[in-house]
Amino acid sequence: MFTGIVEELGEVTRVEPGDGVTRLVVRGPVVTGDAKHGDSIAVNGVCLTVVELSGDEFTVDVVPETLRRTSLDGVEPGRRVNLERAMAANGRFSGHIVQGHVDGTGTFLSRDHDGLTHFAYPPELSRYVVEKGSIAVDGISLTVAEVTRDEFAIALIPTTLAATTLGRNEPGDAVNLEVDVLAKYVEKLAAVHLPSAAGDNGGGEEDR
Repeated sequence: MFTGIVEELGEVTRVEPGDGVTRLVVRGPVVTGDAKHGDSIAVNGVCLTVVELSGDEFTVDVVPETLRRTSLDGVEPGRRVNLERAMAANGRFSGHIVQGHVDGTGTFLSRDHDGLTHFAYPPELSRYVVEKGSIAVDGISLTVAEVTRDEFAIALIPTTLAATTLGRNEPGDAVNLEVDVLAKYVEKLAAVHLPSAAGDNGGGEEDR
């Protein structure tokens, strides 16, 4: 489990396509400080497992399912990525519950003069995106400031812009989105008594 509080801005140093998996090597001096083989690290909001460690770099294997569902597809060396280690049981819960299981990809649209940053998102996530609610964008815990049927906006402080990939996004860039898991659980439980509440998500979730 993660909190969506990015620990550092890392960098993809190598991409090694293979038979069935794509291997990514990522530089992250902070997250590798106490990392071990088998640990979970969120890379742009995608929960991945450390398979190798070397100095300040860690290696993860990314399966085709993950590439298909996230913005990691087509990632190249030099790409900056948000990194967060799994939350320690005795840590402060500074963000919200983030699983690292991406629900869909959105698109960075613009940053306006009022300080709001706008994103397009897929229609199947619309029922989970609410004003003042939580959403993770590329693994960053954020609060929705405005929402329409196909767009939402967030207000970013300068610290977030400087410390994460959101300060480097260009219009059209894909971003990973993870909605509030509590909303999905409530919907699933409500469907037991109100079958229509499940909509098109009544069949459960796949791990990703």
